[in-house]
Amino acid sequence: MLDVRRLRVLREVARQGTLSGAARELDYTQPAISHHIARLEDEVGTALVVRAGRGVRLTEAGERLAAHADDVIARLAAAEDDMAALAGLRSGRVRLGAFPSATATIVPPAVAAVRAAHPGVSVSFVELEPPEAIALLRAGELDLAVAFAYPETADADGAGLERVRLLDDPLVAVLPAGHRRARGRRVRMEQLAGETWIGGCERCRRHLLHECAAAGFEPEIAFETDDYVAVQSLVVAGVGVALLPALALRSARNPGVVVLEVASSPFREIHAVLPLASRRPPAVTAMLSALEDASAGL
Repeated sequence: MLDVRRLRVLREVARQGTLSGAARELDYTQPAISHHIARLEDEVGTALVVRAGRGVRLTEAGERLAAHADDVIARLAAAEDDMAALAGLRSGRVRLGAFPSATATIVPPAVAAVRAAHPGVSVSFVELEPPEAIALLRAGELDLAVAFAYPETADADGAGLERVRLLDDPLVAVLPAGHRRARGRRVRMEQLAGETWIGGCERCRRHLLHECAAAGFEPEIAFETDDYVAVQSLVVAGVGVALLPALALRSARNPGVVVLEVASSPFREIHAVLPLASRRPPAVTAMLSALEDASAGL
């Protein structure tokens, strides 16, 4: 393989017409220029430079190789610019997926911060529940996912992926205003044992069952929806109670519900999930940092 440094020397000799001129431009000694030309001639097996008066000129082989050298060096310069652009976040992309309550709270300020600081970075987003987001992440169709998990199942998505903890999202009891427990600030799960419950997504229902079992009862789940606005409307209508993440209530809270802390302090973990890699693309690193800042702001 030809040495790029020697191709640079040949190109400069062609430009300057003398070995001394090439040495001056490249900050080499003249013997070093002569050495590089000789080694290059050995590599290609033919003469590249001949003397012409007080200077030198390229042979036909030298001219052809110098033309190739221009192309090679131009491509290397373009590659260096491309990498510098990515390193400096003048370009790049990040494809983000997140679940609904993160979409309404964490994601907007993070996306806005990346776009403001790095306008050359292309940011795209799709709203997905964690299982779908993780599947697209594994398939290479997302660069980063914001997902949640509950402590008893937190390792379910972890194989082959990196998880960066963003925050712990407490779960709260959501009751209608006229409920007998609505006057307090805190409730124990066992105090809600006889209630009709409104269940959420599959992961949330599993966690509700886990919390109720720990409190010694099996809940009667009569309604199921992962729409937090609909859950609150059902609560206001008096048809059931619910266990909801505080993040969901931050994004949309019905004034007709009463929210109480739960004595057992249930919570879900919210993570940024990324493919395992020794080095992340700069745009993904910037988005991760923005998500951490947005989460800290909550």
